[in-house]
Amino acid sequence: MAVVTMKSLLESGVHFGHQVKRWDPRMKKYIFAERNGIHIIDLQKTITAIKDSYDQIRKVAASGKSVLFVGTKKQAQQAIQKEAERCGMFYVNNRWLGGTLTNFSTIKKSLLRLKKIEKMEIDGTFDNLTKKEVAGLLKEKEKLTKNYGGMKDMKELPGAIFIIDTHKEQIAVAEAHRMGIPIIAIVDTNCNPEGIDYPIPGNDDAIRAISLFTSIIANAVIEADNEQGLKIIETLGDEEDITTDASTKKEDEEIVDYSNYTPTETKEEDAEADKKDEQDLIDEDKVYNK
Repeated sequence: MAVVTMKSLLESGVHFGHQVKRWDPRMKKYIFAERNGIHIIDLQKTITAIKDSYDQIRKVAASGKSVLFVGTKKQAQQAIQKEAERCGMFYVNNRWLGGTLTNFSTIKKSLLRLKKIEKMEIDGTFDNLTKKEVAGLLKEKEKLTKNYGGMKDMKELPGAIFIIDTHKEQIAVAEAHRMGIPIIAIVDTNCNPEGIDYPIPGNDDAIRAISLFTSIIANAVIEADNEQGLKIIETLGDEEDITTDASTKKEDEEIVDYSNYTPTETKEEDAEADKKDEQDLIDEDKVYNK
């Protein structure tokens, strides 16, 4: 049985949102408070969303359909690949190419091409080619692997899509909508939760938070047929394996109910990151509209 604790959410920084000036007003219902110019996410709502998302992923996996993990930002790439591979599902962690879902018949040709080159490399075909031809094929393979390696064995559209940062992955969200694929996604305070079937309010920038969320979804796939499902320990006092002195426990309890809480960390000023995200979206739109 998978277990998620309030302590793990806090230690992973799931409750830290973006700077107040960068918020999306549509996230208001998921925000608990503002501290030192940072929005604090309501973890009770995060917990409820985790439960709903976990159940949905289990249903999809139990029905025999796949789940596509998507996270192309630097902080998410490793966790997305690791957890998708752990649960035997597919992933996109380099760049979302326009048409990945809406033009899957064409994407499948690229997937077949990748598998063909890999077969040629193994069965000795390369031995009968010139060095130039081999170099060209290896270069093509590298490019295809970078873009499609995580989807290589995906033969049909997924039964659900799990996304880290809907603000960055807007095209993936739009394509999933168009194809009627349920979306489970981490939505930070700068994201638009509307139109997301199962939004999970939380920090989508911290590596530890991303890793925690992604592992929960992977566990849902793995335990699809486990009737026990997910257990969430919401109060620190229920965690039998946690040993702490009185002063530490008191501090943790204050964080749980947000009384007298002041963030000890903030997300760094990232105007440059915003600018880069906007350029990425422009580039992706160009690909998408071709």
